[in-house]
Parts: sequence; structure tokens; C-alpha cells
Amino acid sequence: MGEGVDPSMGKEERIENKVKHLLRKLNAPRWLHHFGPKTYELYMHLAALLIKTYCKLSYRRIVKLLNLLGIKCPSKSALQSTAKKIPKWMWDKALELTSGVKHHIIAIDGTGFSRTNPSYHYLRRIDGKMPKVPIKLSGCFDTRTKKWCAAKVRVLPAHDIRDAKYLLDKVKANILVADKGYDANWLHEYCAQRSIEAHIPVRNKGKAIHKMWSYRRKASEHFRVRTYHRRELIESGNGSIKRKYGHSVSSKNCKTIRAEVMSRLLTHNLFGYNFRDSGQSQKFRNIYIQTAVYK
Repeated sequence: MGEGVDPSMGKEERIENKVKHLLRKLNAPRWLHHFGPKTYELYMHLAALLIKTYCKLSYRRIVKLLNLLGIKCPSKSALQSTAKKIPKWMWDKALELTSGVKHHIIAIDGTGFSRTNPSYHYLRRIDGKMPKVPIKLSGCFDTRTKKWCAAKVRVLPAHDIRDAKYLLDKVKANILVADKGYDANWLHEYCAQRSIEAHIPVRNKGKAIHKMWSYRRKASEHFRVRTYHRRELIESGNGSIKRKYGHSVSSKNCKTIRAEVMSRLLTHNLFGYNFRDSGQSQKFRNIYIQTAVYK
């Protein structure tokens, strides 16, 4: 990927160096396949996939674009095969490295992606009904650095709370904020065992029985509205992902769907600071730079 790159660009600004640094932190192999030709290294595949996500291009168009720029790039089928072969632990570890190890306030929430991007004119001609949203993304968001810490992708709709324990196992945080959909006694108990202060509004389930205090009732004693409103930042994060990289996925296989969604979150973590430098103070600018993996 080093051919055809502007020499005036700083070394730390090149996507090739960022991806290489990330793969070294992941202790990833030089080639993803054990057998087969050793023509393209893993960083070439991953860099092409990230550029594809960043520019909102298809596999064919990203290969054509990189070839026009004189950059060595794998073929369309090779990129699709690599997206399917990247293991889940590698995506999870990449989000952890690019977001930081320790977090103060994290927010969890779920959102949906449509499988295709249909035409509204076509839908109006059929029966006027909108298609369902089968792709479910449950994410964990750092409210200070505005980066994604962990994520869980499902190909079928599911309740948000089903992935709460999985997300909390992937991060180390002091405070958790979530909406009423996560108000469950077992989740408050799990947070108490891990010394996580949960700020979740209590759902109206009727009057509690006298002297029968549950974990969710105890958590309501230290509930702070100001801290809870930090949850709104994950809504902005979901909107940012959809505005920049699209609200639908074009992949059909469950593994490639996961790779497409996770690459959007990883691209947000790696390159999101570029859009935040302008108009921000030096104090907050340093926060995004210090938590980046390429520094």
C-alpha cells in the first residue's frame, strides 16, 4: 500500500502505518491464511477494507480506485474472503485498543441497520410498507473520548439487554448509563459485583413490597440525572456512524455483515479525531490524540 502515497504526508498520518501499528498490537499474523500464495499481507487487506468503509464504496470500486492511484491492492474476491475470515476476537480487540483500556463513564444502547437500501418509490408501488430492520448493533460508547469500546452484531432483532453482560465483560469502567430498557435486577446485581455504578431509570412496575429491597431499588438511591444525561452521547454516536458510513449494509453473509459493521466502528475510532480538531480546544484535542492507537 506504500506506492503512490504523497511523501509530504506525515508518517503518523498514513493509513498504512496506522494499520501496521494496530496489527502489531493485536499480535496478528503477517498473512491471514496459512496456505495459499503469500502475495498480499494482512495489513494490505485491512487497509483496503477501512478505505472502502471511509469512502462508502463497494468492493469493485475500491479495487478500481486504488489501482487508479497506483496503490497495490488485492482483488475484489480476495477482499471479500478476508472480510469473512477475520475472527471476531480481532475486531473486539481492535476496538479495545483504539478506545483505551480504562473508561470512566460508558453508555450502552442498541440500533438497527437495514440489509438493503430500497427505493421509496419502489416501496410505494408495492404496498407502502417499510422493510424490517434485521441487523441489530449493541454498542458500548465512551462518553469522554467519543469512541466505541465494544460491540455485538446480530442478524436478527433482539432485546437490547441480551447483550449488556457481553459488552460489560469487554470493558473496564466506573459508571454505566443506559435507558429504561436495561432496568433489570440481574444487571444491577452484575454491576454491583464488578464495582460499576449504574445510572438506569427505574421502570414503573408498581409499589415495591415493604423491606424487600432489590439491587435495582438500591441503585435508584444514588441515581443522578446529570450523569444519566451522558447517555445522549451514544445516540449521537449512532447517528454519526449512519451519516458517515450509511444506515444499511450490502453484505449477505452473517460474517461479512459483522465485518462491515465492525469496520465502521473501527474507522470511526481511527479517523474520527480528524473531524473534531477544528473548533475544539487544545485540551479536548489531546484527549482524542492520546487515546489513538497509532500514537
